Amino acid sequence: MQISGICNPPNRKAEGKLGNTAAANSIGAPPPSSCLFFRQASISSLFVNLPTVLFARRMESTEKKRGRVAVVVLGDIGRSPRMQYHALSLAEQENLLVDIVANGGSDPHVSIREHHSIRIYQMGSVHLKGLSKISSALALVVKAAIQFVILVWFLCVKIARPDAFIVQNPPSVPTLAAVKLSSWLRRSKFIIDWHNFGYTLLGLSHGRNHIIVKTYHWFESYFGRMADGSLCVTKAMQHELAENWEIKATVLYDQPPEFFHPTSMKEKHELFCRLKNDICPPNGAFDCIHTRNEKSFRFEASNELDHPSDSLFTSQVGNDIFLKPNRPALVVSSTSWTPDEDFSILLQAALMYDRRVSGVLGEDDSITEEKLWLDICKGEQLYPRLLFIITGKGPEKAKYEQQIKKLKLRRVAFRTMWLSAEDYPLLLGSADLGVSLHTSSSGLDLPMKVVDMFGCGLPVCAASYSCIKELVKVEKNGLLFSSPSELADEFMMLFKGFPDKCESLKSLKDGALAKSSSSKWSTEWETHAMPLISEVSFSSNVQLRILFNKPSS
Repeated sequence: MQISGICNPPNRKAEGKLGNTAAANSIGAPPPSSCLFFRQASISSLFVNLPTVLFARRMESTEKKRGRVAVVVLGDIGRSPRMQYHALSLAEQENLLVDIVANGGSDPHVSIREHHSIRIYQMGSVHLKGLSKISSALALVVKAAIQFVILVWFLCVKIARPDAFIVQNPPSVPTLAAVKLSSWLRRSKFIIDWHNFGYTLLGLSHGRNHIIVKTYHWFESYFGRMADGSLCVTKAMQHELAENWEIKATVLYDQPPEFFHPTSMKEKHELFCRLKNDICPPNGAFDCIHTRNEKSFRFEASNELDHPSDSLFTSQVGNDIFLKPNRPALVVSSTSWTPDEDFSILLQAALMYDRRVSGVLGEDDSITEEKLWLDICKGEQLYPRLLFIITGKGPEKAKYEQQIKKLKLRRVAFRTMWLSAEDYPLLLGSADLGVSLHTSSSGLDLPMKVVDMFGCGLPVCAASYSCIKELVKVEKNGLLFSSPSELADEFMMLFKGFPDKCESLKSLKDGALAKSSSSKWSTEWETHAMPLISEVSFSSNVQLRILFNKPSS
């Protein structure tokens, strides 16, 4: 277990020890005749440094008066974008000090890491692989107990006393109990941000009627009702919490922050050049993106990437950058590789697209790779190649990567990768279409990935479920599908005539761009989250101090 604090204060105690050691090792004391000189120098130094000392003390006093909030995630903070945005808004829009207590794993966005008012406290992850082999139920109990102790230690000892704790749910066990206890011990407020219901996620692997799932449900609802305030992600979830859990929650829709925006041509070119080895690895599999480079079509096929200033999608001549007319269409999907996202739907849809295009073009199995590549490189294609870039980490990733390798595809290729928090928005802004396979274990939350895609002006094909229409407006900024065949139909319709004659795709793109320009996280947060947090967490005196401490705009 380790802790890393961003912008932590320097270790003054260590500096003092070093200074004392240096004094003890000095050779002799100053002669008596020089004592007056040293006194005068000390007095002069005092007057010279007095403004600096007073300013430092004033800053310390101001910091003590500023409100403080702890953002708690029992998980990888780098994969919890909504909680990162909470921290950023608390620090920038409310001028509060923010402590993030979370597990390590992936780096959060650079704006979080380098913010002078945000500190990250990293808890160690708990792994009990040996005990899990003996008894999975016992391992879950022991793991929850250890996590409870770690959480309480960090929330009650490691960080300064906050005015409020804002905790992500799920996971519920042991997070809600640990934060409730810590809020009681430290006389702080307890706010839950409901992203989903933890018991429904557990039910995917055990079934809703399992005793562990029922116990989890009771735990989640019992401690959920103890919160001083609640936020949730949809109106459907708000209704469920009110009707069946007796919890009053404020809807805070996910919206993209300002760094999710449409990508410029220069940004696209630089990104694709950086990803060149990920997209076309030197020793990777051969497919419609990465050729065998046979002599008979060496020039036509390999010319796509041979020029150092070229990428698969873009070319640069002098200062001019342009998209290649025979480029593949880029489809992006982000997944956590978990059971609530059936990735096999996308694999089947991609296979259907590949077979249907071959049927439309009258191709049979006897067509040679050379002929196929010559047609592609000359731009003689009614339907484009599709490159699917799948981002994310998760437990089922390796399983699906093996399935991808077994597919025999002519015009479709897959790449899986993990991008930095800075490159991910650029990829979304550079793609032609986004795909969401999220169906929600509860049916009451919305996919954050779709919010991010709309923020970058990227239209979406999303799996259909109960509340998805709160986000995706059909035939305006996206389409919905319920089966692999429907998704393949949408690929055929949207990409026909790509890149210049695909009017349906361009229409959805315009709708996504309109959504991007009209909705931002900072506005949504200021309208819905800030009033709740201020009402629950701060007295009128503290609110006045926050108001006067706010930097002028």
